[in-house]
Amino acid sequence: MNPAIALPDAKTGRRWRGRLQLLLILAVVIGPMILASAMYQWRFWVPETRSYHGELIGTGLTRAGLGVTAEEGRWQLLVTTPDACGQDCQQLVFLARQIHIGLNRDATRAAHGLASGEGLDAELDARLRREYPQLDRYRVQLPVYRQATGGRAGAQLWIVDPHGNLVLRYDSRSKGKAILDDLRYLLKISQIG
Repeated sequence: MNPAIALPDAKTGRRWRGRLQLLLILAVVIGPMILASAMYQWRFWVPETRSYHGELIGTGLTRAGLGVTAEEGRWQLLVTTPDACGQDCQQLVFLARQIHIGLNRDATRAAHGLASGEGLDAELDARLRREYPQLDRYRVQLPVYRQATGGRAGAQLWIVDPHGNLVLRYDSRSKGKAILDDLRYLLKISQIG
């Protein structure tokens, strides 16, 4: 056997082994990114379970897009109603306050508010001022609100982030414990507010 002929085969074998190692490293690094992008784009292997209880607002809708003008800076439990504040609205206002109190040490990071399409009657307004002194009050621009909610009737409770983005929506049948759990989780993972 001629040693001069065997040397190029050894070099070629090392070259292919090096190329194979490079391809494996690239596959390990880039492969998961490509797989994750494909999973997001074509919605396969996406878990059907969720860790929140309300309706996730993933459309980029903001509080202003809902027809409510308010200051930003803290998380907010916002109760909205296109009509006068009826029984379901009053129940959600009470629930929002209880959830706000239930935040304990994180209560300073949140607020609760009421936005109604019609003005409150004098008796209800006086009662709300007396029993809910920290309740923020806003007016809803009805055409904007109806378009943003698809004409949904009745009172709704929204969790709004410090930038004014709507995160989760709940109806009047929602349980306070579930909303509190969702808000606590959001405050825990949030880097804002």
